[in-house]
Amino acid sequence: MNRRWLPLNALRAFEAVGKHLSFTGGAAALSVSQSAMSRHVSALEALLGKQLFERDAGRLSLTLAGEELLAVVGKSLERIEQTMNAIRDERVAARAMRLHVPPSLLQQMVLPMLGEFRREHPEFHVDVSSATVTGLPQTEIDMAIVYDRPKVDDRITDLLWMVRVAPLCSPQTAEGAQGCSLEEFLAAQELLHLKLDGQPRDQLWSDYLQRNRLIAATAGGLAFDTAIASAKYAMTAGGVMLGDVDMFAAEIAVGQLVMPYDAVIEDGYGYYLKLHADDLADPAIAVLRSWLIARFAAVRSSLPA
Repeated sequence: MNRRWLPLNALRAFEAVGKHLSFTGGAAALSVSQSAMSRHVSALEALLGKQLFERDAGRLSLTLAGEELLAVVGKSLERIEQTMNAIRDERVAARAMRLHVPPSLLQQMVLPMLGEFRREHPEFHVDVSSATVTGLPQTEIDMAIVYDRPKVDDRITDLLWMVRVAPLCSPQTAEGAQGCSLEEFLAAQELLHLKLDGQPRDQLWSDYLQRNRLIAATAGGLAFDTAIASAKYAMTAGGVMLGDVDMFAAEIAVGQLVMPYDAVIEDGYGYYLKLHADDLADPAIAVLRSWLIARFAAVRSSLPA
């Protein structure tokens, strides 16, 4: 299909209906009639030879083709809107890149990195969001660092690092490890959990124990949304967390957190940088991506093996 014949009005109508999952809502958003919206969407479906919506008893849902098209059309129209507003307001260089970072990684590592980036590239603007999700957030973003297992999708994916975990606790709690095996120590302690989307609250500890052929009760203990909250609790109130030894390297180095046993493993999770390939056409996004990859590589090389 040649861009000269792109049905821009039909695409705008499709995007509005797709966002609202309603012809009435889409029509209201664009201030046009519902019948006009229906004609535009039907014409687009005829042009593509694909159904974009499932219509069932008055309820509207996107087909797989509709979901794929909506993601691209929505992002494209939003980018056009932002750029035109920036030109009109004489602030072309001021469009902010939207970066998502998991909360603990943001606080422990990425905030200082962003300070360095701002000093090196003051011409770029970055809006940072953070949410306790495994994998990609559901918000509109340009780039995301995600905590997840390896997955194949339609985005460019760069591994920043694989997570290495070990039991971590306060110096006071670590005193209970004297004369005990790791299994005996864990069996006597409150295990602190990091909750993952759609997983049992003790998933990470259960996996760790199974891989190390250890037995300990995992049903109890506090569960936290973020690793940094779990670490703060371990440092001040007790308990043992299954912590990322690289993320908390500074706390381990000064003795705020102690690793009583040399029992570090890779747990299969990692931090990945993800973005859509077409977004690399934006020079600012390309620069930030390259900068983050290089910065994480430098940090990773400085950590103990």
